[in-house]
Amino acid sequence: MNTLHFAITIDAPRAAVWKTMIAPETYRLWTADFAQGSYFEGSWAEGERIRFLGPDGSGMVAVIAENRLHEIISIQHLGFVANGVEDTESEAVKAWAPLFETYRFTDAGSATEVQVDMDIWPEHQDYMAETWPKALAKLKALCEAGTVG
Repeated sequence: MNTLHFAITIDAPRAAVWKTMIAPETYRLWTADFAQGSYFEGSWAEGERIRFLGPDGSGMVAVIAENRLHEIISIQHLGFVANGVEDTESEAVKAWAPLFETYRFTDAGSATEVQVDMDIWPEHQDYMAETWPKALAKLKALCEAGTVG
């Protein structure tokens, strides 16, 4: 397992960046490069279960390991979702789960720096290394245009 790190500075306050990142309407926009039609079901509250899904309803199931308002969100990925069914127990899932995806929000003058750390298995590393910068650029454009979910 490897960890990828990404960072971007966004000319907007932390509260606006935070809200844009996790609001259902804007989440769909900035995550489109991962899968057009991406969405989530569930809550971003600490300890709550959340599903990250593509338009066919398949994706990942996770729990929010940590949520400190406007500071950090840490997602603990637990397994896959296929045909509406969660798989957190198969040998395929146990080979990698859990893995973490963490977003940190810090002040950078009047702007906000967003840092993303993501545990990743090697066969997906190139895809994520290519896609995360595109997604963060979309998040930046949404935030700087004042498009808040």
